[in-house]
Amino acid sequence: MQGRVVGERIAVVGLGYVGLPVALAFSRKFPDVVGFDIDVKKVESLRAGSDPSREVSSEELRSTPLKITSSIDDLRGVNFFVVAVPTPIDINRNPDLTALASASRLVGMVLSPGATVVYESTVYPGVTEEFCGPILEQASALIRGVDFKLGYSPERINPGDREHTLERIVKVVSGEDEESLERIARVYGAVIEAGVFRASSIKVAEAAKVIENTQRDLNIALMNELAVIFDKLGIRTTEVLEAASTKWNFLRFSPGLVGGHCIGVDPYYLTAKSEQLGYHPQIILAGRRINDDMGRYVAQRLVKSMVKSGMRTKDSRVGILGLTFKENVSDLRNSRVPDIIRELEEFGMTTLVHDPHADPHEADEEYGIELVDWDSLTELDALLIAVWHREYANMEVEMITDKIKGRGVLVDVKSSLIKQQLRSDILYWSL
Repeated sequence: MQGRVVGERIAVVGLGYVGLPVALAFSRKFPDVVGFDIDVKKVESLRAGSDPSREVSSEELRSTPLKITSSIDDLRGVNFFVVAVPTPIDINRNPDLTALASASRLVGMVLSPGATVVYESTVYPGVTEEFCGPILEQASALIRGVDFKLGYSPERINPGDREHTLERIVKVVSGEDEESLERIARVYGAVIEAGVFRASSIKVAEAAKVIENTQRDLNIALMNELAVIFDKLGIRTTEVLEAASTKWNFLRFSPGLVGGHCIGVDPYYLTAKSEQLGYHPQIILAGRRINDDMGRYVAQRLVKSMVKSGMRTKDSRVGILGLTFKENVSDLRNSRVPDIIRELEEFGMTTLVHDPHADPHEADEEYGIELVDWDSLTELDALLIAVWHREYANMEVEMITDKIKGRGVLVDVKSSLIKQQLRSDILYWSL
């Protein structure tokens, strides 16, 4: 046990993008750490050395001392719980706390006196104490603040990012009192090389997390709105940003599709709580409307480009590169690419979607989209680069453009290609 910290028996509930790295990090410093997930298939896959999210290597999974389980009995005797389950939005864009409630009930069933429960899921201020706390009390028959303590430490995992890993990012921690705060800070401090920041309260920590992504969402929304304006002016957004970036205090953001389980979701948690309090947010919701509409805008711009090129839209073949919510990850949650596909199909187009990272079964189950192999992308009337995965970036540009017929259209959402390197007969447009 050299180099390990004793005195805590830790369990992480939820082994997704957030929970799995956290559980593995704890298992490197603490003995007998338990990683729990209700998804039996996921647990079996992780035990076999395969991470469905592709964030953790097989070597690390096979060598870890982490006990990966779906049995609630393995949680008995744990005195430090970390809950890292999804907090999505429903079809009406309201917070969906179903998974959080289920996880809290499950933890409550095995909660013992002296335990601490820390939540990492992104929520609006008040959820940990006002929503999760009572569920824990009811399920455990214990008294919060007396028999067990609550804490909150917002996740900052960035899928696909090998530089800003869990250990290298300052971790915000909070507790319901000074005693719980110090315990939580000590536990996280043992694994976080960058150190911890002690927030003054749980609500402050919850609010800090939700505004991190709200701020980014608004900055991207501004870029998207500017991109629309510049397109009407006949100038390229990338060239404008290059010029503006020469000023020392210009904040460089790029236009694009905003999806995933964080940036495209978290602002709705804050606005929902705000509206409960009688205040209707204006700037935050305006940014959300802009970003949510970008998929449809890109699709319509592709259609206009085809018309300009003299091509028929009905029964045309359009290739789509990328389906996941961002580059180099397998996560399809809240991807905005399906918005583009649905809009194009409204015009009678046939879309052929390729993605080297997305799981074909999940794509079909989640969106009804059938992924195709690379060789199926032939004789395309148009090609749309939605997600610039490394596999595409490593290709010679001809391997991509040869998929497009003469006088075809190429739409490049993130301006990944250099226009001057393309065939002269291709009509190119980028956001």
